Amino acid sequence: MTDHILVHRIAIYAHHGLTAEEAKLGQRFYISLDCTLDLSVAGKADDWDLSVCYAKLTAATSRVATARRFMTIEAVAEAVAGTLLDEFPRIDTITVQVDKPSAPVPAIIDGVSVRISRGRG
Repeated sequence: MTDHILVHRIAIYAHHGLTAEEAKLGQRFYISLDCTLDLSVAGKADDWDLSVCYAKLTAATSRVATARRFMTIEAVAEAVAGTLLDEFPRIDTITVQVDKPSAPVPAIIDGVSVRISRGRG
């Protein structure tokens, strides 16, 4: 059995990227989480304390993603995944997607994304 807690498109404003313009101006990023864990005990007991708090997931993600400047969105995703696995022991695996809608590429695109999955061990 695999259960999921999904948090969609946490908006942050940060200065991540390779170019001087990105460092100076900053831009929007969206981070989505897919946490796998056993939610049966929390569901059967109807007890919030036996789950993982969505607000705390969101706050930790925002904190990590804005604590320092990253050159790549891959590094943002790694930092978020590692921190959430460390801070929330109930999570077995996590998938983190970082969307960069204003990526400076010479084409008309909706944006670029990186998606990683990490687990314990």
